[in-house]
Amino acid sequence: MPPLDTDPQHAMDAGDAVEAATKGFRARYGAGPDGVWQAPGRVNLIGEHTDYNDGFVLPLALPHATRVAAARRDDDLLRLHSEQAAQVSEVELDGLVPGAVGGWAVYPAAMVWALREAGFEVGGADLYIDSDVPVGAGLSSSAALECAVGLAYNDLYGLGLEPARIALLAQRAENGFAGVPCGVMDQMASSCCAQGAALFLDTRDLSSRQVPLDLAAAGLVLLVVDTRVKHELADGAYAERRAGCERSASLLGLPALRDLPAAGLEQALARLPEGELRSLTRHVVTEDARVERVVALLDAGDLRGIGPLLTEGHASLRDDFAVSCAETDLVVATATAAGALGARMTGGGFGGSVVVLAERADADRIAGAVADAFAAQGWKPPRSFTAVPSAGARRLA
Repeated sequence: MPPLDTDPQHAMDAGDAVEAATKGFRARYGAGPDGVWQAPGRVNLIGEHTDYNDGFVLPLALPHATRVAAARRDDDLLRLHSEQAAQVSEVELDGLVPGAVGGWAVYPAAMVWALREAGFEVGGADLYIDSDVPVGAGLSSSAALECAVGLAYNDLYGLGLEPARIALLAQRAENGFAGVPCGVMDQMASSCCAQGAALFLDTRDLSSRQVPLDLAAAGLVLLVVDTRVKHELADGAYAERRAGCERSASLLGLPALRDLPAAGLEQALARLPEGELRSLTRHVVTEDARVERVVALLDAGDLRGIGPLLTEGHASLRDDFAVSCAETDLVVATATAAGALGARMTGGGFGGSVVVLAERADADRIAGAVADAFAAQGWKPPRSFTAVPSAGARRLA
């Protein structure tokens, strides 16, 4: 088998997805669904740990998605069935409070909770959930699930919500119900990305534009290398770093670190205590600047020029923000040594995936070099596939 698997989870086309979801729903609930909806996973090209600092991000949606076949109920019972978990959860909406649901079901339940908390009079539903978004790879499988459920409820109950509003409610679900202090990037990417483009998003005011990203026309590929590891440090460390960023902004008298201009960075760092706060601040400010430089290069049609900025961003995540790990560092070092134009970890860190920008002709060789490097360490083989900029959440049937 070649080292580069362009479709590791067998991302389904729309027709097959509708057929499979409808069949699964009918087998579980004994009747057909009212519709089928899907929301994609994402990779972030650049702009890591900037979203909760009111900064800039540049994600793109994957073809891999979470699909929800759903039917409205006349009572307040929420029934959830996951094809991947092979189990059913039932929740009475009157008892839907944080802590009442555990495991995978926390994410769809959280979305319904967020809708009700926002004042929408929504009731029960039967949901059948299927997904080919790799779980634990830093590709936002949870955001895809939340947004797919939110979109289904939007149609089932005629809520008239715009994609960005669904994304904000999904973030509220993650923060307030699932207990993850994430920013809004993952949910906005899943809801609002467009095919053939990356989403340049200002996370403060949610203004955005689609930046064309035609890798194939340029003879390039964007590989995603899933290290298939996730270190336990991740969740607590994420919250610690967010708190550190907020502390730095407070000490500098700023609403958020986004408000610190790059030109004033060194003077600002001198006002902070030596150590972690300086490092966190340096990463956020320089990363925001890297996002803007990458967008400028893409606008100018210089796709190859973004490679060094990706690698520079990884060094910042490794050395200043300290969220990399041995596995992601090895992917970046091996890929760039093998001729990649640039590489960086994507996602929260401590495992997950790396994005690698490469010439199309070099992709298999680079993926093979990474696989060989992992084998030399005695690690589980990584999984590599090409990221194709895809559409955001939508109704399929």
